[in-house]
Amino acid sequence: MSLKKFKPITPGQRHKINSDYSEITTNVPEKSLVAPMKKSGGRNNDGRMTMRYMGGGHKQRYRIIDFKRDKHEVPATVKEIEYDPNRTAHIALLFYADGEKRYIIAPNGLKVGDVVVAGKAAAPNVGNALFLSDIPLGTVIHNIELKPGKGGAIARGAGTYAQLNARDGRYAIVKMPSGETRMILTTCIATIGSVSNSEHNLVVSGKAGRSRWLGRRPRVRGVVMNPVDHPMGGGEGKNSGGHPRSRNSIPAKGYKTRDKKKYSDKFIIERRKNK
Repeated sequence: MSLKKFKPITPGQRHKINSDYSEITTNVPEKSLVAPMKKSGGRNNDGRMTMRYMGGGHKQRYRIIDFKRDKHEVPATVKEIEYDPNRTAHIALLFYADGEKRYIIAPNGLKVGDVVVAGKAAAPNVGNALFLSDIPLGTVIHNIELKPGKGGAIARGAGTYAQLNARDGRYAIVKMPSGETRMILTTCIATIGSVSNSEHNLVVSGKAGRSRWLGRRPRVRGVVMNPVDHPMGGGEGKNSGGHPRSRNSIPAKGYKTRDKKKYSDKFIIERRKNK
């Protein structure tokens, strides 16, 4: 993937930086693997707004992704690399030898015509899915399960990856994208390689309208609200604010909200580095 800058013909193009989508091979999704997606506009079943700053946006259809990679020992050929409006990563359309079609998150370097396979007999090549017990130490992985058979939950965003550092009995020691090191059962499945679209974080939208296309409405700062609307609101001129906190008075900027007795603490070896 490479980025494309625009000539400032319009104000919205002056700072715009976008992907050139050179990896994308088609703009028509596989019809059998898309589902309707209904927008809520931030309203609950009573019609009341429970999430602010949501609404509008372009009509989208959901692509059904295979996060489990549970079709073992059946080779699949990569037919297309596609854009997915619901995630930052690209997706790959697989045609299995038995005729089934599935979408997976496309790893970096996967091309049309490549053959991928999942299971214990698979080689540790890009796009193949293996159990953590069978992956060589030091390998870069993504789409990692936390519970066996539940499907990949870790390292699914554009450009992310984790690294398998060691194995200790029933557990593999994995360094997460955040820098945290934790233990995961070796019976969990992960996919080899890092996630595609690694330069997604360098994209600059250029104008507010592109946020509206994504269904994001303008976000209002708490300090410009009235005291009835936000704990940081009120005051004459710019004499408002106080300690930074959320609308529900939960302190921001360093306040830890994780449960001290959380069950998964015993699996975390080293916490992520604080900025």
